[in-house]
Amino acid sequence: MTSSITFEPIAVIHSGYKEKFGIPRQPGLANSMTATIELLPPYNNLDAVRGLEQCSHIWLLFIFSACVGKGWSPLVRPPRLGGNDKLGVLASRSPFRPNPIGLSPVKLERIRSEGSRILLEVKGADLLDQTPIIDIKPYLPYADIIPEAEFSLASSIETLDLPVNFSPAAERQLTEHSSRLNQPLKQQISEVLLCDPRPAYHKNKPEKREYGIRLHDLNIRWDVSDTSVQVNLIEIDS
Repeated sequence: MTSSITFEPIAVIHSGYKEKFGIPRQPGLANSMTATIELLPPYNNLDAVRGLEQCSHIWLLFIFSACVGKGWSPLVRPPRLGGNDKLGVLASRSPFRPNPIGLSPVKLERIRSEGSRILLEVKGADLLDQTPIIDIKPYLPYADIIPEAEFSLASSIETLDLPVNFSPAAERQLTEHSSRLNQPLKQQISEVLLCDPRPAYHKNKPEKREYGIRLHDLNIRWDVSDTSVQVNLIEIDS
């Protein structure tokens, strides 16, 4: 029996998510977000991805690099359970795992090369910027879709059913930064905030609280009421 196994990253992801807070808790919930996977030497070879362009979706196996060295516990408190009830770590998708490995299916938009750089553009990724990728595999619809699969604790997507409103100042800033970044920023912000990144223990408190998330190079200030999600400011992150 092998006592240890060492993995070498084959790629790194360039993502608009600059910190863990605000990243959707599952892939595919913010589909307007485009990320770029850059193959690292010696894997930056077009032969390594030959045929991958025929896939609509791919699997990413990655390291929860922000959690490396922070330990793990047999029991965790999943946000879906309100942050109070405990669940076995192997029955959860907590990043604090015996081996901090993640798995996400993403939509492959295109593969391009720039000199020695091999780049895969994807949508729907839930990965922190600069996350190391340890493997890429084709998504096989005939094998990877299991229609009868069940998990009663997570049987449906949990998102806020609220309108996302932008203050007049945020609307002006939205126009400026969408043009500068060449990104569908309004859709991206709305998708991320409707995933409700607030800590579970904040969600039932009566007082309103302003939060901030980092997206691209921006600091987005927002709050949630019973009737809407309100974006207050969109500023360059200092």
